[in-house]
Amino acid sequence: MPEGHTLHRLAKLHDKRFAGGRVRVSSPQGRFAAGAALIDGRVLTRAEAWGKHLLHHYDSGVTLHIHLGLYGKFTESAVPIDAPVGEVRMRLIGAGRTGEAHGTDLRGPAACEILHDPEVAALTARLGPDPLRRDADPDRAFARIQRSQRPIGALLMDQKVLAGVGNVYRAEVLFRQGISPHLAGKSLSRTEWDAMWTDLTELMPIGVRRGKMHVVRPEHDHGAPSYAADRPRTYVYRRVGEPCRVCGTPVLHAVMEARNLFWCPTCQPA
Repeated sequence: MPEGHTLHRLAKLHDKRFAGGRVRVSSPQGRFAAGAALIDGRVLTRAEAWGKHLLHHYDSGVTLHIHLGLYGKFTESAVPIDAPVGEVRMRLIGAGRTGEAHGTDLRGPAACEILHDPEVAALTARLGPDPLRRDADPDRAFARIQRSQRPIGALLMDQKVLAGVGNVYRAEVLFRQGISPHLAGKSLSRTEWDAMWTDLTELMPIGVRRGKMHVVRPEHDHGAPSYAADRPRTYVYRRVGEPCRVCGTPVLHAVMEARNLFWCPTCQPA
């Protein structure tokens, strides 16, 4: 599932390409036809992201809410755009403030729906602070963490606690801070949380700018390749059984609340 930096990157791209102008919206697949009709021909005023949620705000007062889930994907295209291929839930075409026309097709999202202001407020209210938003309040997340006996490795993935962090950032920030994913939330110190939050607010914007996560410090960015050819190196994510880049201990794997978990037992002692 795309992590928060991907949605913020999309929001910036869509705001640049489409905001400030009228857009044409359709649903070639048909499943979003009623929603598309509500925003077709309207002005997209701005696009933003909250955690893993993408929001397009329109001059009519409604908001398009998109959650990509596991399989959702946008395909950006030049205009004129070719005939739809496959199950295109939504097609959006427009020219924003620059006057240059662009198009984008959305396939396979977990959510693609029209929301009104109270529904948008309810959505954002149930999300934890997003390290990529300037209005984020890390104290809200720490207050929840302090009250919980759940392991910090699970709490970081709970979007009600912290919005936008997924499996990669979870594994890597815990490694970088030397914190065991099995540590109970209530046992996490304020100093540890502040360092973790600062690390996220520095790492995640790199993902927004570059389109890829870069989590390994320069002095450790060598040796074994990444888990995939088109990905930068990681410390522990998807490196089960391989030597830790810092101490050489084999990286461990477990399943925590139905999600794969990776950590170094030496650098992140229980």
